[in-house]
Amino acid sequence: MNRIIGFLLFCSLSQVAGAQHVLSLDSCRAMALRNNKQMSVSRVKQQMAANIRKSARTKYLPHVNALGGYMYSSRSISLLDDGMKSMLSNLGGAVTMGVESKAGQVMSSMPSLSVTAVSALLGMTPAQMQQQIHNGATELGAVVGQVGNKVLDAFDTDTHNVFAGSVMLTQPIFMGGAIIAMNKLANINEDMAANSAEAKRQATLYNIDQTYWQVVSLRHKQKLAQGYLELVQKLDKDVQKMINEGVATRSEGLSVAVKVNEAEMALIRVNDGLVLSKMLLCQQCGLPMDEQVTLADEERDDLDATALMPVVDAAQAVENRPELKILQNMVDISRQTTNILRAGNLPQVALMGGYTVTNPSLYNGFQKKFMGAWNVGVLIRIPVWNWGDVAYKVRAAKGAQAIAALERDDAREKINLQVRQSRFRVDEAAKKLEMARTSCDRANENLRTADLGFREGVISSTTVMEAQTAWLQAQSQKIDAEIDVKLSQVNLQKALGVLSE
Repeated sequence: MNRIIGFLLFCSLSQVAGAQHVLSLDSCRAMALRNNKQMSVSRVKQQMAANIRKSARTKYLPHVNALGGYMYSSRSISLLDDGMKSMLSNLGGAVTMGVESKAGQVMSSMPSLSVTAVSALLGMTPAQMQQQIHNGATELGAVVGQVGNKVLDAFDTDTHNVFAGSVMLTQPIFMGGAIIAMNKLANINEDMAANSAEAKRQATLYNIDQTYWQVVSLRHKQKLAQGYLELVQKLDKDVQKMINEGVATRSEGLSVAVKVNEAEMALIRVNDGLVLSKMLLCQQCGLPMDEQVTLADEERDDLDATALMPVVDAAQAVENRPELKILQNMVDISRQTTNILRAGNLPQVALMGGYTVTNPSLYNGFQKKFMGAWNVGVLIRIPVWNWGDVAYKVRAAKGAQAIAALERDDAREKINLQVRQSRFRVDEAAKKLEMARTSCDRANENLRTADLGFREGVISSTTVMEAQTAWLQAQSQKIDAEIDVKLSQVNLQKALGVLSE
């Protein structure tokens, strides 16, 4: 029965171990970069900046716009006033009356002998002559009236319904340097998006390294707490045996029992901290928080904490830090913004050309059909007076540029200090690690001697507990020193701007 239970327990443990993921620091970094939401936001911002840069390039090129419209008006456009319209519409009657009036004046001014002679020559009586003149004047008036009506109709625009369309090409020639400044600004924004993405990438790597080594530290402390609990439990059993044999007091047994309880509580705290730290690591790596993971450095006794860091000059760190690059981008953005504002006081020249159609047509009378014409021109805009509006904006932009430069210089000084402090902390952590290793060796020897003396009966349980406590502190300090070396190296890499995958 015991063999069957043992076999089933072994199978279940094997399945659990097989379900766990073994993660190295590099794999955690890769997953964190791939699943980090802020990194995804940075990639989208880089794409946005690239599209804005491409949009700025189009400002150099000609732009073509097509326009169309319809308008209804309650009154038509009139090229003649009301008097001219009345004169043209009554032109025939006026001609008839004028001719008859002039003929009557001529005949009345002629002597009767002349009238008789003309009548005899034409073979008509004076009355017949007057009738012929009247008929001729009437016919002439009708013809002139028709001409007047045609002229009046020709000047009728009939613009109640107007259709118009145009295709216009605009080519900027000189915009006061605004287009050049806009393109430089777009390039800076794209560079700034890349620097921001690099800053978030390094921050992500820094956070994952911190969490990774925290999990490793808690796992080593968990093993240390289990080892310490086994030591005090063994001591408790030995003291209980000595109490039963009468060579130890009950007070000594209670003191050891208290140490056992303290060791159990310490183990519980470490276990809880380890679970929470692994949940945080899984969240940063994009894994389910209840995922069972095992880190590659959990079971390593030697964390290779003495690895040397490459020596990097602080000046090179200034060039590598994305934060400083972003501040430099801010200075450049302020400079180009000033150039764009300054362009408002400079002349602007653009070439324009296109084709325009209208209905009614304007090129052959007012015909009811679409007709158009090509047109080319140059547009010049020269600012004359704006009450100093542009000058005030330029001064404000220069002030923003000065502020950005001061913030960049201040950040450079702080980064130099940060690099020096990080380098000092690496050296300090290495020294603490050497001291912790020496303390561990002494604590191990002290514990061995105390155990041997306790078994020989020459050392009390109190001395053994003190040796165990000293051993626990020394081992804990050694773990902290090893992790501190790793974290100080990460801090130095981040300060130097060389924290990579």
